[in-house]
Amino acid sequence: MNRAAFFDRDGTINVDIGYLHRPEDVAFIEGVPELIRKYNDEGYLVIVITNQSGIARGMFTEEDMHRVHTAMNERLQKEYGAHIDAFYFCPHLPEITGECECRKPKPGLFLRAIKDNDIDPAQSVSYGDSERDEIASNAAGIRRFRYIHG
Repeated sequence: MNRAAFFDRDGTINVDIGYLHRPEDVAFIEGVPELIRKYNDEGYLVIVITNQSGIARGMFTEEDMHRVHTAMNERLQKEYGAHIDAFYFCPHLPEITGECECRKPKPGLFLRAIKDNDIDPAQSVSYGDSERDEIASNAAGIRRFRYIHG
């Protein structure tokens, strides 16, 4: 089984500017790219678990979000020698799209990533900036949770 370092996106990897959807607006939180590289070097999968309600709100498209993720990974590689192995996202907002199992604090995205990548939650770690990140992580069996505030 694999080990993983799970990261929330906005406010954990990048500065939370509110509904980030343009690659040129990505600003990494100090020290986080180096932390990602550390996990890369130690053989962990690095996986992003992120709520992206701006999609449901019509503020940006999934394509816009994917462009941000591609740009983040390109910058991580070029500037820090680091990379993210996978991005899992929830595009829903209950008031607009109805309830789902993937929006944190529910653990759906974590559980899908664990299954897709044969991950051992007990050997994994999770980083986030909110209680909903911690609740979702713990519900998926990941007991090592660390807060990052950017």
